[in-house]
Amino acid sequence: MAEIEREAMEYDVVIVGAGPAGLSAAIRLKQLDADINVVVLEKGSEVGAHILSGAVLDPCGLDALIPDWKEKGAPLNTPVKEDNFYMLGEAGEVRIPNFPMPPLMNNHGNYIVSMANVCRWMAEQAEELGVEIFPGMACSELVYGDNGEVKGVVAGVFGLEADGSYGPGTEPGMELHGKYVFLSEGVRGSLAKEVIAKYDLQAGKDVQKFGVGMKEIWEIDPAKHKEGTVTHTMGWPLNGNAGGGSFVYHLENNQVYVGFVVHLNYKNPHLFPYMEFQRFKHHPMIAELLEGGKRVAYGARAISEGGYQSMCKMVAPGVALLGCSVGMVNVPRIKGNHNAMLSGKAAAEAAYAAIQDGRAADELTAYEVEVRSGAIGKDLKKVRNVKPMWSKWGMLPSLALGGLDMWTNTLGFSLFGTLKHGKTDAEATEPADKHKVLDYPKPDGKLSFDRLTNVSFAMTNHEESQPCHLRLADESLPIAVNLPKYAEPAQRYCPAGVYEVLEGEDGPRFQINFQNCVHCKTCDIKDPSQNITWVTPQGGDGPNYPNM
Repeated sequence: MAEIEREAMEYDVVIVGAGPAGLSAAIRLKQLDADINVVVLEKGSEVGAHILSGAVLDPCGLDALIPDWKEKGAPLNTPVKEDNFYMLGEAGEVRIPNFPMPPLMNNHGNYIVSMANVCRWMAEQAEELGVEIFPGMACSELVYGDNGEVKGVVAGVFGLEADGSYGPGTEPGMELHGKYVFLSEGVRGSLAKEVIAKYDLQAGKDVQKFGVGMKEIWEIDPAKHKEGTVTHTMGWPLNGNAGGGSFVYHLENNQVYVGFVVHLNYKNPHLFPYMEFQRFKHHPMIAELLEGGKRVAYGARAISEGGYQSMCKMVAPGVALLGCSVGMVNVPRIKGNHNAMLSGKAAAEAAYAAIQDGRAADELTAYEVEVRSGAIGKDLKKVRNVKPMWSKWGMLPSLALGGLDMWTNTLGFSLFGTLKHGKTDAEATEPADKHKVLDYPKPDGKLSFDRLTNVSFAMTNHEESQPCHLRLADESLPIAVNLPKYAEPAQRYCPAGVYEVLEGEDGPRFQINFQNCVHCKTCDIKDPSQNITWVTPQGGDGPNYPNM
């Protein structure tokens, strides 16, 4: 598209993504130098619109960034008061006592929050410091300099023709150039994926691993509500079919976050993660809690699970990857927001020092050193073996051995060294004829819901005339390969009903309903043929999570 002429704006630092990592970087840069020029570009219609995380937040990242956050009114209103762990069977549950748990698993001192609201508050702090934040500005391309460095991004392209070409009504967007570009797109961001491939940043690291997390917000009977209660479960309904578990967080206003995570390294392509989530809510313990309540929101997103050994190289000329673009989630704690904030702070400090030295567009090696040797690295190194243990040995052995390993790592050593993850999640998928078809009960419309009904509660929207943002490298492959070999698992692994196999007069046909997409990116990860690439749609499109 060399013939496309765009205006260009110059900044010191260009930040893609107004999540906890990107906003932390912007805030820290302005704290260090009020005159530094910083812009944050957010593809959601507003800051927080694409943040799916009813989370338990460890405030250590916020403490480091804005020590007086309480006085400034940060929306951390629900401290954790009670921490519960359960092993579920189909008809009952067993409470796992807290005392054998390693100290790092203790949630006291943490807060149940809406990360969307936390990010909205962080955006206010950033703007008060002079940061420019542009929501509804999807970054669709990277701009490279003459020496192969990342020079900036293209943002704000609107009105493309359905085939992706430029038409008479197309707005070409503009280029935003920076001395450094920070990519804080979250899990499997399209620009980060391009940078990782172009500069071979995964070389020498273990493979990345992921889960898909689905969540509903419920308003429940006040008599059943226990503000500040955190509950995690394992076992039923997944049992041996997949790794994963649930969370139930009681926040304020008689609301609970009900979430379910399925590790994407499952083998059986007949597995239906969304329906496992819906079945989970019929467990007696969960059904009793939700009965008489109502679901008010739904969403889904991929979760990075590779941890310490899977973190790619974080820097290349002119660019740094932050937070979940690298993979900084502490899997057993189900927490990554604190590390995202710390990564943003570290990247900002490295960029500020470089700019003060008159540098630009080089590698911010100081940032990577701080992440790997500082608080983030120490947090993730302690739990690095939990996920590979679960994948290799199953839930119960990994529960015992993982707990032992976390205890010994707290003391500074591991009996297991650093275990490898092995296959990618796509490679883990086995042929359908090696596995039984799994039957799922029909949703009852009270506790459980069909996908399309639930997607309407994600308030997702895409302009239908724009190009499909779910790109197939080979359009014949879903029917020619994935259907006969894997029973086309895209029909099931997508938590939004985007993919269908339709029967017609000429045989089966693969259909992509991209309007349903909630931007979880599971398809980009789990497709066994690695034929699907998620790219950002035009700005403002996608889910609009009001309080998630």
